[in-house]
Amino acid sequence: MPENNESQLLKGVLPMLLLAALSEEESYGYELVVRLQDAGLTDLGAGTVYPVLSRLERDGDISSRLVPSRSGPARKYYRPTGSGTQTLATATAAWHALTAIVEPLLATAAQPQEM
Repeated sequence: MPENNESQLLKGVLPMLLLAALSEEESYGYELVVRLQDAGLTDLGAGTVYPVLSRLERDGDISSRLVPSRSGPARKYYRPTGSGTQTLATATAAWHALTAIVEPLLATAAQPQEM
């Protein structure tokens, strides 16, 4: 798949992935980037994650707190709000509904066609 299409797909699911990661454990931005990279999104960068975190916070889906750091400036830790938990549940249900449609279509398309 061309990189631009992959980027567009990721933009659509990144808020859900960030909410899911934060529902497991409160994290700061760079730590989230590393966690998602370790999960397989190896090309994901901070420049993609931080704007989504800002939007989620502005929308009330996550909250943040500053925690002093021994190795530099304070870190901003994020966690989901009640609204964010509901947003994640809704997004997860929509994702499962979409994949229930897409997976069979892709499986059928991948099978050799008889002539």
